[in-house]
Amino acid sequence: MPRKLLLPYKSVFSHLRAPRGLHDSLAMNAARSGYRVFSANSTAASTELAKKITERLGAELGKSVVYQETNGETRVEIKESVRGQDIFIIQTIPRDVNTAVMELLIMAYALKTSCARNIIGVIPYFPYSKQSKMRKRGSIVCKLLASMLAKAGLTHIITMDLHQKEIQGFFSFPVDNLRASPFLLQYIQEEIPDYRNAVIVAKSPGAAKRAQSYAERLRLGLAVIHGEAQCTEQDMDDGRHSPPMLKNATVHPGLELPLMMAKEKPPITVVGDVGGRIAIIVDDIIDDVESFVAAAEILKERGAYKIFVMATHGLLSADAPRLIEESSIDEVVVTNTVPHEVQKLQCPKIKTVDISLILSEAIRRIHNGESMAYLFRNIAVDD
Repeated sequence: MPRKLLLPYKSVFSHLRAPRGLHDSLAMNAARSGYRVFSANSTAASTELAKKITERLGAELGKSVVYQETNGETRVEIKESVRGQDIFIIQTIPRDVNTAVMELLIMAYALKTSCARNIIGVIPYFPYSKQSKMRKRGSIVCKLLASMLAKAGLTHIITMDLHQKEIQGFFSFPVDNLRASPFLLQYIQEEIPDYRNAVIVAKSPGAAKRAQSYAERLRLGLAVIHGEAQCTEQDMDDGRHSPPMLKNATVHPGLELPLMMAKEKPPITVVGDVGGRIAIIVDDIIDDVESFVAAAEILKERGAYKIFVMATHGLLSADAPRLIEESSIDEVVVTNTVPHEVQKLQCPKIKTVDISLILSEAIRRIHNGESMAYLFRNIAVDD
């Protein structure tokens, strides 16, 4: 039977600071031989999460060198024996996504050719997850990346809050899709004064399920913004359904298709009462923040006196810090799945929640052959 964790569920997920018992348990298991933890990042800012995970495990970070040559090629050198061991590669994704992907692929292949027994990728934010559907005769890049990782030698992946849960089906090996919602829920309960007077907000109908999940567990009201300004993924044309243009095409004279009205966005409305309440917008990714800023303006007009944005992955690209600082948003809370220290220096409104605890526990359980179900207790399907 799988070994049970010595701590209750609340101790693992309800405290961002690991209790002493968990540190002792992780250190005891880390002392066992047979596994190593490496970081595939070549930048110091991106190795912070790897250092926190190894500290919780009571282990040392594997000895390796990852760097870019003068011609731009990525080079990886493993500086210790990994033969017959379980290897965990921690790869956070900075702004230079393609370089990070190549670092991961090359390190996995280097470990494979060094006779590692299992190679498990710890990728908190899975890149290209937004390109998981066919659009305008494009390609499903996320599926391509999954195939590349398998070919490079990965045998398992630990990730967090995939943009689409169906992405797990792209892989030919196991994928553990962890959730950050317990940590974000804890932040709401401990760091937002009078959170009982809050309402959970979905900035689009597509995000309503996630918002409903948060609202039910916090026992709060729910509001949905309808009629957003930008096009959603559902509104984009699917190229597979548009036939190619044919020369001298003829139409049967008796065939008269009904005329369809052009699709237009309805006026922006808020379904739900936010007047005199704290509005908490929840989503999985916050990248280009224009839609969040627009949602905050609408909520402010409807009477919300404080506005928070909660998301798992804080990509915060381009001018996101400046736009947040100048907006009606009071605070943006994201986890450290993606490094964003530079953005925090530019915008004091950005706060970070540490999720290294659940990643380190996932590593420990996989190496020891224990069940992962414990990490999904009280996790809603729509998180």
